Amino acid sequence: MNIANIIDHTLLRADATKAEITKMTEEAKKYKFASVCVNPTWVAYSAEQLIGTEVKVCTVIGFPLGATTSVVKALEAKDAIANGATEVDMVINLGALKDGDNEFVENDIRAVVEAASNKALIKVIIEACLLTEEEKVRACELAVKAGADFIKTSTGFSTGGATPEDVALMRKTVGPHVGVKASGGVCSLDDMKKMIEAGASRIGASSGVKIIEGGHSAALY
Repeated sequence: MNIANIIDHTLLRADATKAEITKMTEEAKKYKFASVCVNPTWVAYSAEQLIGTEVKVCTVIGFPLGATTSVVKALEAKDAIANGATEVDMVINLGALKDGDNEFVENDIRAVVEAASNKALIKVIIEACLLTEEEKVRACELAVKAGADFIKTSTGFSTGGATPEDVALMRKTVGPHVGVKASGGVCSLDDMKKMIEAGASRIGASSGVKIIEGGHSAALY
């Protein structure tokens, strides 16, 4: 397996500069990562830098709190796709999930799925570190019901990141035909192997180059 092909090479820091984005797109082309994952403001530039390559442009929606309205999430997704994003990682409304408002959570996800109009993969971030086991399962079930392509563990900006246990639970819940993305704290080749063994089909990491080279980074995301 070319492990680079399942890594979303990620830079979501608020203070990321154009030079840093340029560097990551060059790294993505060199190592043939699955995508670069950037904030919406960098989508158009990243897409331009990656013309003629197989590297996708991934962005984040309702990030990192998931507390914007469904209308705003849908608009944000449409704008990102128009600018060149072909993968969209959206954050669920965590408060609504904890309130047991399943209909709201499902409709919130579906708003983004419908806004994408099959022009982009939709990955749903459940922020597993903030959820009980029952909530994790329910979040996954609602995401699948709403038409998501992937379930993703974490934003990398909360109290914790991906764990093999969460990945295994998510894979068990969604079955074999929905993707599972492990993100947050995947900093080494050993970390990545554990996530894949647990059922991850995509990895989100800012340490992609070091992972490929067999190194290690202390970065959270």
